[in-house]
Amino acid sequence: MNEIQSNISITSEDFCLNTEAYLKLIEHLHDRRRAARVGGTEKARKRHLERGRILPRDRVEALLDPGSPFLEIADLCGDGLYEGVPPGASIITGIGQVSGRNCMIIANDTTVKGGTYFTMTAKKHVRAQKIAWENRLPCITLVDSGGAFLPEQAGIFPDEGQFGSIFFQQIRMSADGIPQIAVVMGPSTAGGAYIPALCDEAIIIRQQGYMFLGGPELTRAATGEVIDREALGGADMHCNISGVTDHIADNDAHALAIVRDVVDRLGDKPQRLRQVREPEPPLHDPREIYGIISRDVKCPTDNRQIVARLVDGSRFQEFKANYGPSLLCGFAHINGYEVGILANNGVLFSECALKAAHFISLCCQRDIPLLFLADVAGFMVGREAEESGIAKHGAKMISAMCAANVPKYTIAIGGSFGAGYLAMCGRAFRPRAMFSWPHGRLAIMGPDQAANTLATVRRSSLELEGKPWTLDEEAEFKKPIHKLYDDFASPYNFARHLWIDNVIDPLETREVMTLLLDIAARVPSEPTKFNVFRF
Repeated sequence: MNEIQSNISITSEDFCLNTEAYLKLIEHLHDRRRAARVGGTEKARKRHLERGRILPRDRVEALLDPGSPFLEIADLCGDGLYEGVPPGASIITGIGQVSGRNCMIIANDTTVKGGTYFTMTAKKHVRAQKIAWENRLPCITLVDSGGAFLPEQAGIFPDEGQFGSIFFQQIRMSADGIPQIAVVMGPSTAGGAYIPALCDEAIIIRQQGYMFLGGPELTRAATGEVIDREALGGADMHCNISGVTDHIADNDAHALAIVRDVVDRLGDKPQRLRQVREPEPPLHDPREIYGIISRDVKCPTDNRQIVARLVDGSRFQEFKANYGPSLLCGFAHINGYEVGILANNGVLFSECALKAAHFISLCCQRDIPLLFLADVAGFMVGREAEESGIAKHGAKMISAMCAANVPKYTIAIGGSFGAGYLAMCGRAFRPRAMFSWPHGRLAIMGPDQAANTLATVRRSSLELEGKPWTLDEEAEFKKPIHKLYDDFASPYNFARHLWIDNVIDPLETREVMTLLLDIAARVPSEPTKFNVFRF
C-alpha cells in the first residue's frame, strides 16, 4: 500500500483559522452531549436516589466491564421535540462490554418523565435492537418505565417500527440464538410487561420492580379487586408463583451483578472470522483534520488528506486512481481491520459510478467491509452527463451498494445531498451504522440550490401572469426557503429524528469504527447476490 503524502501547511493562517472554527463546533457537540447525559430534573434525580436506587447512567456504567468503551447510540435523539424532555428521549442505548462480551444495553431513564415512551423513544429502542440483531449482540434491557405516553399513540402503537416491533424483534432475535436478558428495576406495566416476559432470562428487584398487564388501579376498576402492587406483580409473586421472572435481586447493584453472571455463562464468546493486522496510528496527525476542513462551507475539502488521517500508517491502496478521480476507492486498515473505503472528492460522474460498482463487487467477493465517507453535492447534471448514460451508470453504483451484504458504514464528513446522499449508502440502504461529523450537511439539496430553484419556478409563474417581480422581492422570497433547508440539513436535526445514529467528533472516528469492525468481524459473512445491471 502507498502512503498518502501530506500537502497541508499546519502553520498557515487558513489552517489555524479553520482549526479555531472547528474547535467551536466540537465544543458545541460536547455541550449537547452533556445536556443529554444529565438525565431528568434535579428533583427527579434526587427522588430517585432517596429511594436507594442507582441513577440510570450509573446503572449502565456499573454493568459494564471497568475501563471498557461504551458506544452510545442516539444520545441526541428527540432533542427539542418534547417539552421538558432532554436529548435522548428518556432511554439510554449503546454497545458495551459485559463480562468480556459485547452487548447492546437498553436502559429506561425513569428520571425523565418516569421513563415514558414517546414516539422517538420507541424508534430509538427499535433501532438499538436492529443494530444488535445485525451484529448478533446479546440485548440487556434495564426496564424502569411508566409505559407509553398516551397522547402519542399514533407514533407508538399502530405501525411497524413502533412499540410492537420491540416484541417482534425480541422474539426473532431469541429464535436466532441472540440472548435476551431483562432486569425489572422499576414498574413494567401493560405492554411493557411483555419486554421482560419475552426475554430468555429475567431478573426482578424485590420491593422495587413490578410487572403487570394492569396495575392496582386498573384492576380495581375492571374487576373490583383491591390489591397492592407487590402482591399483584412484585418480585416474590413472579419468582415464586407466576414464574414470569427467574431471579430475585435485593437492589440495583445486586441485580446488575446477576446480569453479569448470566452473561458470563452464555457460552463461548464469538471469535474473529476476519484476519486483523497489528494496529498502528496514521502517519499524519488526525487532529489536523480540524484545520483541513474549511470554515467556508462553499470551499471543498481534499478528502484524500482526510483519509490519510484516518487509516493505519496513512496507507491507502487506491483502486482505479486515474479513472473517475472525484471518487476515491481503495483498501486500507483501521486499527488493524481491513476496510474498503469510498470517499468523495467532488461531484459524481459516470466514471465514478462505474468505478464504485466494480470496487464494491471486489469487496463483496473478498468479504471486506465498506466505509462510505460522504461529501458530495450529487451526480453531474446536464446534456453531456445524460448522454453519457449517467442515470444507468449511477443505477449500477446504487445497485451494487444496495446489494452488498458485507458490513456497510456511512459517515457524512461534509455535505451529502440528493442522489449522492443515497448512492453513498444513505439511511434508506441500511448501513449498519451511520454518523455525521459536526459540520456535515444532509438534505435533498443545499439551501442555495433550493432557494434558487423555487425562485425560478415562482418567477416563471409570475411572468406567465404578466406580473412584475423585483430583485428585492425575490431576495425576500428566498430567505425563509434558505433557512428551512439550512435548518433541515443540520446533523443535529438528523440525529434528533434518528436519521443518523449519532454526531461524532472526527477524532472519535477511528475508535468508533474499531469497535464496530471488531463486532462485525465476529459475525459470519453473508453472500451477495447482485440484481440485473443495465448496460
